[in-house]
Amino acid sequence: MEQFALITDDAADLRDALPDGGAILALDLGTKTIGTATCDAGWQFATAGTTLERGKFGRDRERLAEIIKTRSIKALVLGLPRNMDGSEGPRAQASRAYAKNLHAAFDLPVLLWDERWSTASAERDMIGQDMSRRKRAERIDSHAAAVFLQGAIDRLAGGIL
Repeated sequence: MEQFALITDDAADLRDALPDGGAILALDLGTKTIGTATCDAGWQFATAGTTLERGKFGRDRERLAEIIKTRSIKALVLGLPRNMDGSEGPRAQASRAYAKNLHAAFDLPVLLWDERWSTASAERDMIGQDMSRRKRAERIDSHAAAVFLQGAIDRLAGGIL
């Protein structure tokens, strides 16, 4: 299967690049941490992964490379922190720059996905599970990544573009 190297905001482009599906790694990029989540090759279920301490990109790249290899990842979904009005500020521009670094490092398609409300949704879900405040703080970023990854794979698998 040939993969098309691309960075896009459009789920249709990613679906075209992965006609046979494939496992996807989502990243919720924070200033201090990176929340991770993965989905199965059939794009059914997103699962929260680990939360990595963020460092310089070289260190991040090594830790992400291990996940990519172990999970046979075929694409990346990176949360794009848009403002509530849909505009993009400095954090979104930093995410776009990180996407370029990811693409250069791994030569995998990267889908930039609007992550507005993902953290609030993840926290609501964890409170509903009666998770302690301490555990929520440790896991919020990976759960937020799972929230927006599920939205992305629902769009990819359902064909609603």
